[in-house]
Amino acid sequence: MNTGKTLFAQVMEFVPWKTFTRIVARHNGDAGTRTLTSAELFRILAFAQLTWRESLRDIEACLGANASKLFHMGLRVAPARATLSDALNGRDWRIYHALAMRLIARARRLYADEHVLDEVDAAVYALDSTTIDLCLSLFHWAPFRATKAAIKLHTLLDLRGAIPAFIHISNGKMHDVRVLDMLPIEAGSIYVMDRGYIDYKRLFAIHRAGAFFVTRAKDTMDARRVYSAPVDRAGGIVCDQRVRWNGYYAQQHYPELLRRIRSRDLATAKALVFLTNNMALDAATICALYKCRWQVELFFKWIKQHLRIKRFLGTSENAVKTQIWAAIATYVLIAIVKKELGIEASLYTFLQILSVSIFEKTPILCALGENLDTSEDSHNTNQLILFDF
Repeated sequence: MNTGKTLFAQVMEFVPWKTFTRIVARHNGDAGTRTLTSAELFRILAFAQLTWRESLRDIEACLGANASKLFHMGLRVAPARATLSDALNGRDWRIYHALAMRLIARARRLYADEHVLDEVDAAVYALDSTTIDLCLSLFHWAPFRATKAAIKLHTLLDLRGAIPAFIHISNGKMHDVRVLDMLPIEAGSIYVMDRGYIDYKRLFAIHRAGAFFVTRAKDTMDARRVYSAPVDRAGGIVCDQRVRWNGYYAQQHYPELLRRIRSRDLATAKALVFLTNNMALDAATICALYKCRWQVELFFKWIKQHLRIKRFLGTSENAVKTQIWAAIATYVLIAIVKKELGIEASLYTFLQILSVSIFEKTPILCALGENLDTSEDSHNTNQLILFDF
């Protein structure tokens, strides 16, 4: 790594710029552009994410104060906030969506060798959504309630590395279960979701695609037991049954047997009922898989705390989606840098260090203290050694 490059420039080297150029050309993104290209806009949005800028005025002031360093960021001049606003409204958000998906595909290949559970070799995905509240008078295109606007981030999280494999941005009114129609189902994979996604026809579509699902049963579940498998009650498993739906339409939409597992938490004595179409894994592993679903909740909490997706730089639909996809691309980019450089520090630590030393000209590993020899023999000082033990 060239030590003359800033930390920001070193991170940007991991962006596939040739691919990004083809994406921009495909969407005709830079047609008529003279002052701020699509690539420059992404660099600015990535800078805003990494340094926690909150507004266009904030970005303009910070870039203007570092005018001598803009060349090392890949920028020609510090753009005015009006120029940034026009770019957010005018550049097609699908450009940054395509870039994010390209980075996601790369990150998933890097983390493919990780396992969620030792007993499970298949890919495991957690599906959930989070709601971001907005002001209805400013974001009228995202209706949610009578006096409130909101958008939803429907996310399919690959639990190998916590990489989002699929994201759909909708208004707040879209029901979570409808996203099952959009998911790219992979045969042999396991999809973990809460009971809000229970729809017999859609679950059977996952089953017919050769994939597996794990979810919780609703309290109003109407099914009859066909037979029961022996269980070890000492481990918290109450029963492991094969069931069939009772209702006429339920039988039509899901005609196959389902597996119903009832477990009891030994610490709290709380009972949970799980449904799955996986008949091979043991009951304790199925329960552990559903417990892993909590990682998607932690992912939502993490990105809301550390990425700028709750306060937006523009109010149009295009500006909001551009900022969200740029934030996701930045998150995945940092995960790629962390994996390819073998960085042991957490993503949180990595981002904290970048936020305060983005213009420092030092290798990334040195900035994180990853390759520093801290042994006593490595220190070369003028202090004489009085005692040699």
